[in-house]
Amino acid sequence: MTTPPSTPSPTPTTLAVGLLGCGLLLLGGAALTGCTAAPAPPRLSPDDVIKAATQRLTDDCLVRQGLTPPRPGQSPPPDAERERVAEAMFGAGRTELSLRLPTGYVVHAHTDGCLAAAQRRLYGDQRRWFRTSTIVNNLKPEAAHSDRTLAEVRADRSAELADWRRLRTRALTEAEALLQRRNDHASS
Repeated sequence: MTTPPSTPSPTPTTLAVGLLGCGLLLLGGAALTGCTAAPAPPRLSPDDVIKAATQRLTDDCLVRQGLTPPRPGQSPPPDAERERVAEAMFGAGRTELSLRLPTGYVVHAHTDGCLAAAQRRLYGDQRRWFRTSTIVNNLKPEAAHSDRTLAEVRADRSAELADWRRLRTRALTEAEALLQRRNDHASS
């Protein structure tokens, strides 16, 4: 591979001088580092921040009930324990929330359980979040079902989209504050 003529190849001296700004010293082929500032961790997307806070809240809720939060790669617990965790996480009994979509499909959710409690904490109003997010998450099927474009359905659902944005902004603010408090607590 050749270096383009407009980009000069670094000499060992310019390389060493350039790296000295970070405290790297090259001596006889050995590198000694003195950098104290680690690169900043990658910034999480808003979705990932909300997911992380939701997981923290649901994990804490399960632990308070004497249950072990499930983790990928973990061997599954016995059926009875798995059922107890599922009921504690997602609620039990009859669902309290339901919404019939324009496609005819009916979506149900519980207002009890760790996930519902996390949604109330983050979004402020679990019922409103359930309704709004269910509608917004099903705009494409609604467009296909009604033989309209997604843009037309979005225009018809502008109030729900605005409400979804408001609720999600609140959840992001709450999630960032929750995670920051936890990080501050862990580092002190």
